[in-house]
Amino acid sequence: MKAGSGRLRLILGDQLSHDISSLNDIDRDHDIVLMVEVQTETTYVPHHKQKIVLVLSAMRHFAEELTARGISVDYVRLDDASNSGSFSGEVERAIKRHRPSALIVTEPSEYRVRQFMDDWQDAFDLPVAILSDTRFFSSPKEFAHWADGKKQLRMEFFYREMRRKTGLLMKDQEPVGGQWNFDSENRKSLPKGLALPTRHRFEADAITRDVMSMVGERFARHPGEIESFGWPVTRSDALFALDHFIEDCLPSFGDVQDAMKQGEGFLFHALISPMLNIGLLVPDEVCRKAEAANHTGHAPLNAVEGFIRQILGWREYVRGLYWLKMPNYSEGNALNANRPLPAFYWSGATAMNCLKQCVGDTMRNAYAHHIQRLMVLGNFALLAGITPSEVEEWFLAVYADAFEWVELPNVHGMALFADGGVMASKPYAASGAYIDRMSDYCADCAFSPKEKLGPKACPFNYLYWDFLARNRPALSNNQRLAMPYRTLAAMSFEKRQQIAVEAKDFLDGL
Repeated sequence: MKAGSGRLRLILGDQLSHDISSLNDIDRDHDIVLMVEVQTETTYVPHHKQKIVLVLSAMRHFAEELTARGISVDYVRLDDASNSGSFSGEVERAIKRHRPSALIVTEPSEYRVRQFMDDWQDAFDLPVAILSDTRFFSSPKEFAHWADGKKQLRMEFFYREMRRKTGLLMKDQEPVGGQWNFDSENRKSLPKGLALPTRHRFEADAITRDVMSMVGERFARHPGEIESFGWPVTRSDALFALDHFIEDCLPSFGDVQDAMKQGEGFLFHALISPMLNIGLLVPDEVCRKAEAANHTGHAPLNAVEGFIRQILGWREYVRGLYWLKMPNYSEGNALNANRPLPAFYWSGATAMNCLKQCVGDTMRNAYAHHIQRLMVLGNFALLAGITPSEVEEWFLAVYADAFEWVELPNVHGMALFADGGVMASKPYAASGAYIDRMSDYCADCAFSPKEKLGPKACPFNYLYWDFLARNRPALSNNQRLAMPYRTLAAMSFEKRQQIAVEAKDFLDGL
């Protein structure tokens, strides 16, 4: 087959940035942009309906923006009768349609996609250029260089390198405020009477309504509500959402970013991670706007540093760790957890109000903030010994911002300690007292965080001690757990026995 003079440029659903590397030096007269909606990407886990709507609607809007800029776009919809259902199938069909001289794509965010991209040049007998994703602060190669030779890969030290590299919150090579991390100031519970900001949600336009209708019919059995969809699906709306956060929420974000409140799923959180992860926003502009808010006195340093750390620190760190450790990272199960995922993770049908509230927020919004995810949903899975792969699939399915590169390290390493300490220095395990301190969930619960044992005791309480007892061989030498293990050792034999019995009864009842 004779090749044409133009090149085919593939844009994926999480690459919706006009400055993506695959669009650099595009020849508007000859090159064609290919965008495809494929069945395999919507069903490899049962994605939340709102997540599918977000990605597909944003893709369709992005295609319209490209067309308005004079770029030729070949767009294949999910319900196209000829759609093959896979990336490779649609690329092959597009090559036959357009006979390009080369295929150009920005490196994918997920390992599984990179695997079949690496086969395309031989499969299609066509030059394939896989370009670096320059939207991140650090490349996988840079992270691997930083990690080389280190016994422990702690985010805090990588974060400091990123601060030095970018100059964010730096002055004369020193951190602004004289310290790198203000996390100790960001752990307050929500003060009574604190006025919460009215969070802006975006009304669905004709494109989004069309996608919602299709998703509601085609993915009716997928989890989550669809009617409450209100995520930005365009670059302009994403910028509006960012400005809304900076102006109305960032000043108070720091103090209470770890707080939880019944019926309030958003509080002061940014709500921009879905737009960051599909490309409608880029991390540099987000961090610079937050930094400017501190420079002008609009937002305090603890809030701005805490927010920037989530992006410049955690987001970059988990991406680097993901590419460093794949493809085998997900196979670890350091604590031998093998209990099935409870059905209430999908339904919210549990007497434990904290879990009920967090699952409810998740199903309503395809979103829960980081403490709900880590210290309620993840903490329970850790204490109960739920199989890591089942927990990871759930987190990947239900959140609008969940892509494997960011979800897997956060859940496998941080929430479940399944990597044995590659990512976290200790398991993020906590009893009911933590949830009671950081939320108002316990007041409306059938169980009491003040009761340690018995029918009214918060299950987190005895599950916490049972977790430590079960995993003593793996964890007792961890210096950060020395105090709780001393407390456990000081308990009477009878109390330890009762803890074991009540934990087993509860877990068997799941």
